[in-house]
Amino acid sequence: MFHKILIANRGEIACRVIGTARAMGVRTVAVYSDADVSARHVAMADEAVHIGGPRPVDSYLRGAAIIAAAQATGAEAIHPGYGFLSENPDFVEAVEAAGLVFIGPSAAAIRAMGLKDAAKALMAQAGVPVVPGYHGADQDPAHLAQAAAAIGYPILIKAVAGGGGKGMRRVDDPAEFATALDSAKAEAAGAFGNDAVLIEKYVETPRHIEVQVFGDGRRAVHLFERDCSLQRRHQKVIEEAPAPGMTDEMRAAMGQAAVRAAEAIGYAGAGTVEFIVDASRGLRPDGFWFMEMNTRLQVEHPVTEAITGIDLVAWQLRVASGEDLPCAQEDLAITGHAFEARLYAEDVAAGFLPATGRLVHLRFPQYARADTGVRAGDEISPWYDPMIAKIIVHGPTRAVALRKLADALDQTQVAGSVTNLSFLRRLAAHPRFAAGDMDTGLIARDQEMLAQADAPSSHHYALAAVAALGLDGAAGPLAGFTLWAPLQRQVVLRYAGEVITAVVTRDPAGPWQVALDQTAHAVARDGNGWCIDGAKVLAEVVVTGGAAHVFWADAQSFEIVDPLAVAGQVSDGAGQVGAPMPGLVKAVFVAKGDHVTAGDRLAVMEAMKMEHALRAPRDGIVAEVLVDVGVQVAAGAPLIILAEHDA
Repeated sequence: MFHKILIANRGEIACRVIGTARAMGVRTVAVYSDADVSARHVAMADEAVHIGGPRPVDSYLRGAAIIAAAQATGAEAIHPGYGFLSENPDFVEAVEAAGLVFIGPSAAAIRAMGLKDAAKALMAQAGVPVVPGYHGADQDPAHLAQAAAAIGYPILIKAVAGGGGKGMRRVDDPAEFATALDSAKAEAAGAFGNDAVLIEKYVETPRHIEVQVFGDGRRAVHLFERDCSLQRRHQKVIEEAPAPGMTDEMRAAMGQAAVRAAEAIGYAGAGTVEFIVDASRGLRPDGFWFMEMNTRLQVEHPVTEAITGIDLVAWQLRVASGEDLPCAQEDLAITGHAFEARLYAEDVAAGFLPATGRLVHLRFPQYARADTGVRAGDEISPWYDPMIAKIIVHGPTRAVALRKLADALDQTQVAGSVTNLSFLRRLAAHPRFAAGDMDTGLIARDQEMLAQADAPSSHHYALAAVAALGLDGAAGPLAGFTLWAPLQRQVVLRYAGEVITAVVTRDPAGPWQVALDQTAHAVARDGNGWCIDGAKVLAEVVVTGGAAHVFWADAQSFEIVDPLAVAGQVSDGAGQVGAPMPGLVKAVFVAKGDHVTAGDRLAVMEAMKMEHALRAPRDGIVAEVLVDVGVQVAAGAPLIILAEHDA
């Protein structure tokens, strides 16, 4: 076994690997960028080495700097985590050339699965079913359009390199093909340095079911399946294992196909074979097709660990250090059911745009596994994926596990950034999801309902007002006492731009009386928690960072306003187009004086490796272009000013 390893990654996966390594007596080395000087993974590791600036290209993608850090600290092996250099065969070869061990598959195996078109041809040769489509080298737009017509609409354009939904576009109408192709190629070129695409038949009622495999370079086993059908913008949101509705016959067929795929390329380490499944007729052995193989550990691997009792990172270290596969296929079994929910800093109502902010409060329920790379006080950076944590639960049945997931999400508390927590809570309660009847289009169909967070009630305001005044401790016998009349205090709260004044009074013999604009409530707190109007409520209020955060049903945050401050509003102007999130300006399509109509593309921004088009909110003339291509901008920064058309 290794004495010391370096983790060439950051965030929750770096922390995850460090935890297992420590349990195995293996020392760890972290690497970090300027943006991660105080990150959790840096604090957890035995040693840490600075490798560059905040941009991934200046730090976590600098293979030579990472290898040098491993050599300087005496690490014997490098664990890549996922993302960044984890599926870069050139990096694998450089690691091995430096006399180090890469904890993962060979460069040849990664190359074999790195391009989707070549991988599908290889899988077809190995007897693995593949989706009908065009995987050829001819990238002429006219030829690709002909191939799409031959396959039959709807079709899916996919980048041959990469994953995560980048460079992927669904096309339902031939008239939309050219625009979708240009967009997919541009995004693929930016994300992977390769704009080649393939064309596939789009499965109308698809489920995304993947199989965890593990090999030692000679033979492989599968650790059963995960259902990842709950997706938004082709990225997974909630995963589970095993897949609901799975039959023994189909599980055997998918598992055998996945093992054939792994053994066909001499796979070593943890990998995932992803299949698209036609759910229109239920789960049938003739209704699944190979999509791609991820030649690394997956984000959702904890649900597999939960149902098998196996630490996949421990297996990675053991096999990479020279051991054979730790067990045979017949030794593996499924116990119970598990879910994983991905908690992100993102604005769901704005189309899942990534968000930033300082996490002034963060707490997870003790009974759930929470894989996270952040702590309270940490900053969500615009430079990296905005994941806050993965919430993982396990139960003896799917129904029990789902109930535990819903409860864990109810008890998770985050303040300081907009998150998708309310969205996850609604998704966990969705009746079709509860019934196991879902496909990859479920979120898109019901997105408006799932994204509709509840507005705060007067109860939320009342709790926030009492806590904001510091009155949420246990009351003493003289609390609220004055000589001639009950003590009266005032607090001003702001929510979504709206200001409300609460007047709080207390008779020594009773609870706090909170008078709001239209109503009033009696609020009390004792050692057992909060009561409103005599009824106990399962709420918690945290006051920090100049705000009162009420965690009860949908969490609500209220800014505590200084009543002496002069309120001022700066209009952004009806014609100002601002950055909807922090990110990089990738393209600007207009210049001063250009005439535009509502819906025209003005610019493209990139955030968290995804492209977002900015469109004209109305007809007008471009009065000013305030930003250049290649500039990193903050959320809300003005980019383009529109003037009215001349009369």
